[in-house]
Amino acid sequence: MANRDGLNYGRLMQKALRGLMAEVLGHVAEHGLPGEHHFYIGIDTTHPGVDMPDWLRARYPGEMTIVLQDWFADLAVLGDRFQVTLNFSNQPQTLVVPFAAVQTFIDPSVKFGLKFDEDEEGESGDFVPAAEPPRGTGDADGEPAGSDDGDDGGDDGGGSSADIVRLDRFRKT
Repeated sequence: MANRDGLNYGRLMQKALRGLMAEVLGHVAEHGLPGEHHFYIGIDTTHPGVDMPDWLRARYPGEMTIVLQDWFADLAVLGDRFQVTLNFSNQPQTLVVPFAAVQTFIDPSVKFGLKFDEDEEGESGDFVPAAEPPRGTGDADGEPAGSDDGDDGGDDGGGSSADIVRLDRFRKT
């Protein structure tokens, strides 16, 4: 909701965080993944503009988590969306994902994550400073979609938990 000056800080923050994600993906598209960095990207498969094979959409009818780690190809940032080819059961498939369809963006190697929630206006954002890969998504083998290495990127045994800062808490109603 906008304050009396008409500034919608939630919407501005969401746009900035999605821009950060686009910049990171653009850097990786150009230079590759540095060091141990890898990404778990949760997407809304029903969002307009998500382009994926019908069989994959049937397998993940609402949401799915893709992994950019050991094997991915043709990553490109295309304005308001990104494109990537991933391996699904030894079948390379190209996905096109609007940034607005991204629900989570997590880099567990540095305990960084972004979580995007939609409110009544479809625009808000949460910052998640430390995160683990999402649970309850993935392929039939229990691995996140697009993963081909068996490493689920889970907790390293450090026992740290994520502190989630919800921006909605600061929004005036």
